[in-house]
Amino acid sequence: MRGYQCGMIWGAALAGGAQATRILGKGPQAEAGAIITAQRIVESFRAQNKAIDCSEITGIDISAPTPQAIIWFLAKTAASGTCFGMAARYARAAFREINAASSEMHIESLPAPVSCSAMLAQRMGASDLHTVMAAGLAGGIGLSGGACGALGAAIWIIGMNSLKEGVDRIGLNPPAALDAIERFIKCTNNEFECSKIVGQQFESVSEHASYLRAGGCAKIIEALAVQ
Repeated sequence: MRGYQCGMIWGAALAGGAQATRILGKGPQAEAGAIITAQRIVESFRAQNKAIDCSEITGIDISAPTPQAIIWFLAKTAASGTCFGMAARYARAAFREINAASSEMHIESLPAPVSCSAMLAQRMGASDLHTVMAAGLAGGIGLSGGACGALGAAIWIIGMNSLKEGVDRIGLNPPAALDAIERFIKCTNNEFECSKIVGQQFESVSEHASYLRAGGCAKIIEALAVQ
């Protein structure tokens, strides 16, 4: 709801992580595979849609987004297929990228940790599958430097836990997710984008892994892991 990477990218990255789990199992190698798949997903989305951020694609004022604004936008653009059409087209493209990454998945062995979002998922008690699924969100999804993948993983896991606890549906602003966002921005001085928080954009999985092993993002992960 803040206009960062399109939700289609987040969803496709999770699907790519699930495929990495099927091929490589759990652990650092699978997490690296999920990140590499997410890199391909981000670039294919950018190539198809010229941008990756929701605010750029939709033109919606994100300073105070409301359900009504989103419904209005979807209704207004239904004929042109802006979001619905994009989803139909990109589902096929994402499927191709995930399959292509799978066929080339010969990943170097790296010591843990590899992915900030996987670290966070593990701290929050996620299953091995969900931990690897979250891994590709690292570095702002596929190391793209966008909105923090650890925050995205936290919100996703909070939503899944809410459903397990009997919540019928997850609204646009679930209180537990908003609490996580508040803890997050206290650590980052109100910044959401990975590249601005860490002062760089990671060039490779190994570079990101080295940053984590040196203690990078430890305070953010600690704050988000609170449940």
